[in-house]
Amino acid sequence: MTKHHLTWGRAALASAFILGSAVSAAAFTACEVTDTGGIDDNSFNQTAWKGVEDAMAELGIEGRYLESQAETDYEANLNSLLGGQCDIIITIGFLLGDATKKVAEANPDQKFSIVDFAYDPVVPNILGQVYATDEAAFLAGYLAAGMTKTGTLGTFGGINIPPVTIFMDGFVAGANYHNAQKGTDVKVLGWDPATREGLFTNNFESLDDGRAFAQNLYDEGADIVLPVAGPVGLGSAALADELGTDALKIIGVDADLYLTDPEKKHVYLTSIMKRMDTTVRDVIKAAQEGTFEGGVIVGTLESGGVGIAPFHDFEDAVPAEMKAELEAIQAGIIDGSISVSAQ
Repeated sequence: MTKHHLTWGRAALASAFILGSAVSAAAFTACEVTDTGGIDDNSFNQTAWKGVEDAMAELGIEGRYLESQAETDYEANLNSLLGGQCDIIITIGFLLGDATKKVAEANPDQKFSIVDFAYDPVVPNILGQVYATDEAAFLAGYLAAGMTKTGTLGTFGGINIPPVTIFMDGFVAGANYHNAQKGTDVKVLGWDPATREGLFTNNFESLDDGRAFAQNLYDEGADIVLPVAGPVGLGSAALADELGTDALKIIGVDADLYLTDPEKKHVYLTSIMKRMDTTVRDVIKAAQEGTFEGGVIVGTLESGGVGIAPFHDFEDAVPAEMKAELEAIQAGIIDGSISVSAQ
C-alpha cells in the first residue's frame, strides 16, 4: 500500500498538498483525521486510510489526512479542515467522539463520518461506522482454545473503551464456547467480561508495553496472546519472534497483521479483521453520490465488515476439523443460532 507521509500542522492547511489525482476545482475530497497512533500504525488509522486510498483509485477522488499527535489536537485538526476543502471529514477512533460531535454540530452543512462511534440521538451530518468485532473475535477465541498447548490464553487492551473490549469479550466467549462444546478447560487471562476489568497499557503507542504485557502473560502460562492495542501489539509480536512460535503465538487485530507486519508475519496465528477500509470507502461513495445521511452502519460477519484472516504460515498446523468447525460457527453466528455473548 502506498501511503502519503504528511502531517499537517494546525495552521498549515491553507497551503496543504493535494494527495491523489490532478487538482481540480470540481474534485471530491475526503479528509481523514487520525487518532494518536499515526497513519502508519499497522492498525485502525492505516486500515481506514486504505479505504480513502481505495476510493481515490476507484472513484477518482482526492484524499488528505491529518495526524493527531495528542488528544488535544483533535478539535483543532477538525476545525482546520473546515472551509470547503473537504467534502467529507472522516475521524478515526472512539476517542474523537466528543470533538467530532462538537465540530459537526457547529457546522451542520459539513459531512462527517467517524469510525468506532455512533451517536444516540443521531447527529444529522455524522455517519457512524461501528463493527461487530465480537463476532470475529469469537471465532479467534474458539480457534485459540483449540490450538493452545498450555490450556492458557492471554489478552490485553490499550484503553478500557468499548471498541477495545468488544474484541476481548468475543475472544473470551469463543474460548468458553470451545470449553462447552469440547469439554476443555481453557482459561483466558487479562479480561473478565463480568467485572469489565482486565489488563490495559493505557496507551496505543508503546511497543515496550506490548512486549512487557505479553511477557507477563507468557510467564503465567499463556502460549497465544491477543493484544488489542494498535501498534502496541507489535511489541508482543517481537517477543513471540524471539521466543519462537512453539512458545508464543499472536493474534492480530484490525488488519491482517501477516500482511502489515511482514518482518514478524510468521508469529500471527490469525488476525481479527475490522474492515474499516470497506466501510470508509462505502461512506465516501455515498457522500460523492449524494446519498449520505447521518446515522450508523454496522460491519458484521454477514456483511463482510469483520472476519478472521487466513492462517498463512499456520495453514497446515490448523486441523481440517477445526477449519470446518469455524465455518459452521460462522454460519451459526450469522443465522443467530450461536450467541457471541459471554458463554
